[in-house]
Amino acid sequence: MRVALNRADLRRPFPADLVQVMTGATVTGLSRRAKYGLMHLDRGATMIFHLGMSGRWRIDPETAEPHDHLLLETAQHRFALCDPRRFGSVDLVGTHALDTWPQFAALGPEPLGPGLSAAYLKAALKGKTQSIKLSLLDQRIVAGLGNIYVCEALWRARVRPTKQAGKVTGPQLARLVPAIVDVLEASIRDGGSTLRDYARPDGKLGYFASSFDVYGRTGESCRRGDGGMIARIAQGGRSTWYCPVCQK
Repeated sequence: MRVALNRADLRRPFPADLVQVMTGATVTGLSRRAKYGLMHLDRGATMIFHLGMSGRWRIDPETAEPHDHLLLETAQHRFALCDPRRFGSVDLVGTHALDTWPQFAALGPEPLGPGLSAAYLKAALKGKTQSIKLSLLDQRIVAGLGNIYVCEALWRARVRPTKQAGKVTGPQLARLVPAIVDVLEASIRDGGSTLRDYARPDGKLGYFASSFDVYGRTGESCRRGDGGMIARIAQGGRSTWYCPVCQK
């Protein structure tokens, strides 16, 4: 592998030994933890990247772009990490130490993994007075859930986002877990949610945004036909959309 840096930092500096460790290395696998991507190398190290708000990998780009900050080239492909706002990050961690890396050590279970269940959520949310919306955004409870998908999952599960997390009932939690899974799997199938400047690595847009049931639909009718109008409120500095009629 060949590696080149076009600047010294993103949100924080690139690892000082990034080019040295990755040059000539072979990629043995790719994985993900929460909102981080992991590139495993044959040298006992793993490159961890976060795309921030606007970062993306461009695969086999025909021309260079001004915000291509990290370039990787293998025998088969070229990859450019493009991040106009530089809110992303790149780290290099020993593969054996991934579980204890500070950003990973306190993370909750993956939403698409076997660790997320109604029983787990009941125990994790017990006694919490914080709203269920903000609790689901807490990466220590569930790893990797974002604002859009929490809004959509709560609507599907008929749970009001302002409800105290510790008071969400067993039947509601039993609906919420599959709702989270369904929303994420549908978004993956549709290539993500294109908002503002998001695009997939091949440059195409994601189309899940066209399927939103509540997100961004302020004042529109609830798709359940219950007479409710989608409302927008602020929670923890983020916008929340929900139906006041069917979400209890």
